[in-house]
Amino acid sequence: MNQVEKKKKGLLSITKTLSVICGIALVLVIFVPIWKIELKAPQYPEGLSMHIHANKLSGDVEIINGLNHYIGMRTLHADDFVEFTVLPYIFIFFALIGILSAVVNKRWFFISWAGLFFVFAIVAMVDFYLWEYDYGHNLDPKAPIQVPGMSYQPPLIGFKQLLNFEAFSIPSTGGWILLGVGLSLAFLIFKEIKNSRKNVQAHI
Repeated sequence: MNQVEKKKKGLLSITKTLSVICGIALVLVIFVPIWKIELKAPQYPEGLSMHIHANKLSGDVEIINGLNHYIGMRTLHADDFVEFTVLPYIFIFFALIGILSAVVNKRWFFISWAGLFFVFAIVAMVDFYLWEYDYGHNLDPKAPIQVPGMSYQPPLIGFKQLLNFEAFSIPSTGGWILLGVGLSLAFLIFKEIKNSRKNVQAHI
């Protein structure tokens, strides 16, 4: 096999460069909030917000816990979520594999990493939805405020009216970084497949 053929089996330069950038970006996700839930109501005109990080909760968590008590929702504590223990390591793993993709310089290795990242993203969103469902539906039957048939599950993304509260669930800094990584990987897969087909046609 000559040098030209070897080069064709490797990754495109843009793939190697963006793989490293994506890897670094995934490390940064550990240090910034990934998601945020904002609440607005007449009694809180300035609004309340809860920020979800890779390893903790921040923002007006204690105030929100106090409000949740009245409608029977469990209080939120970072120690109750195993996700906050494993997520930082997951992001480090994906970051290292992303950087390693540029070193290994093999299309199958890069596509495997990208595919695994997409699976993780889907599982993470499903897990987030189930977490919201559990907290919004499993209510204390002795709660001071009870509305028959009412649940308080926050929206997965977007807006939802919960009694007199307007709830907004949107990505924060880390969420937008993850979206950027996902879009970059999808673009790179498209480029790699297109380049692979072009090389195959050139040999026909």
